[in-house]
Amino acid sequence: MRCLGLDIGDRRIGVAMSDPVGILATPHSIIERTADDIAAIVKLLEQYQIKKIIVGFPIKLDGNVGDQAIKVQGFIEHLTAHTGIPIELRDERMSSVSARRLMQQGRTKKVKQKVHDDAAAAAVILQSYLDESAPDLPDLIQD
Repeated sequence: MRCLGLDIGDRRIGVAMSDPVGILATPHSIIERTADDIAAIVKLLEQYQIKKIIVGFPIKLDGNVGDQAIKVQGFIEHLTAHTGIPIELRDERMSSVSARRLMQQGRTKKVKQKVHDDAAAAAVILQSYLDESAPDLPDLIQD
């Protein structure tokens, strides 16, 4: 099952996508926050036949819901109104920090990483979901 991961910010939405089997998340793109941002997401849902959306939910470090989380909830309400696809929230605390570290570790002098932090953060959020919901590997192997 292919899933879409979203890291929703005030200016940009980081987008990640799983492989068709739902094992590996990779950064996909950035969507600028405009009046057309939901339409852009709907287009991706249709183009890649997405079955579930995983959204990073910005809970504060003390565990409380803050202003940004309330903004994300409002965005999710609008997105839900335009799609029939299930949306699941994931705690995104430290996802941007983890994404930045992973990107820095993967860079070399010859190859410059062009993936934006927001898309990488969306991939971290999505991979966390995939890791928790994946069946055991032996279940995937058929005799």
